[in-house]
Amino acid sequence: MTGVFLIVMLLILGRVLHLPRQVVLLMVGILWVGMLSLQVIAPGSGAAAALGGSAAGWLVLGAVVMLVIGYRRLLARLRVQATPAPAPVTRDAGLSDAELDRYARHLVLHQIGGAGQMRLKGARVLVVGAGGLGSPVCLYLAAAGVGRITLADDDTVSLSNLQRQVIFRDDLRGEPKAYAAAEAMLRLNPHLDVTPLIRRITEGDSDLIAGHDLVIDGTDSFAGRAAINRACVAAGVPLLSGAIGQWEGQVTLFDPARGGPCMACLFPVAPERDAPCAEAGVVGALPGVIGSLMALEAIKHLTGAGQGLRGRMMLFDGLYGETRTIACAQDPACPVCGAQSALEPGAAQP
Repeated sequence: MTGVFLIVMLLILGRVLHLPRQVVLLMVGILWVGMLSLQVIAPGSGAAAALGGSAAGWLVLGAVVMLVIGYRRLLARLRVQATPAPAPVTRDAGLSDAELDRYARHLVLHQIGGAGQMRLKGARVLVVGAGGLGSPVCLYLAAAGVGRITLADDDTVSLSNLQRQVIFRDDLRGEPKAYAAAEAMLRLNPHLDVTPLIRRITEGDSDLIAGHDLVIDGTDSFAGRAAINRACVAAGVPLLSGAIGQWEGQVTLFDPARGGPCMACLFPVAPERDAPCAEAGVVGALPGVIGSLMALEAIKHLTGAGQGLRGRMMLFDGLYGETRTIACAQDPACPVCGAQSALEPGAAQP
């Protein structure tokens, strides 16, 4: 029918010209009223016959269209009513106006909100290593508002670092990584307390670790990671660990004090060949992916949001774009944490 064809053409024209929906509906409505009037006033005329249909048919078509439009609007209204409104962002005694604006996207997340942001502000985190993994970890924790961050690294910035360690600049070559990274963090967010340490973290640093809520390990040697693990077990502090090589990476939370495994539970023996990135190679963007995942897990752990990686390990294959998570359990015979008592059943876990 010519009338239906004209309506379809109007709809297509509106889509092509990106006309507002209200304008298109108004034009279609005017056309429908005109065709209906013609069928009522002169039902036997040549114009009415060319348009096709009858007055009753055009009335039924109009009624169906109105029902569809009414139904869609009703659904839209119900969806709006069913969607929980974001928690109102109110002034908190611990957050300044600048911080409220800075963390606004966190404050409207019901999993974080004002209470979670205050937990981040009051958190004490030790980041070990300011290299490929430490770079995104430091930047995202600083941006997230983690209040007190200790950063330990005994290395200096070199040209070969800049392919993946994005927290540094070319003009910082030769500078201690801990100082250079701390400066970058404070430039990003001045509402922090950052303590740089130009040294390694060893097994004997359990007292230092005990003053923190979370340790994040971004080092690249098995011996160094094993020493940090032993110190964290002795201090009873969770250890968020990440590792990368070539195109692959992994992230997990070692926390035997709360029922999870420690590093020695999963890797009791050092690999025959512990090749660092300088020997094995690593694609430059991979540390950004794994380091960002570590920062995300740290924010979740500190705020209590979602499900963390205690007792689970996330594996990422960048070459083939695959991610999977495997379960990992504490080893009762572990020489490092086997004798450590887990929390009593039902005890709160951070």
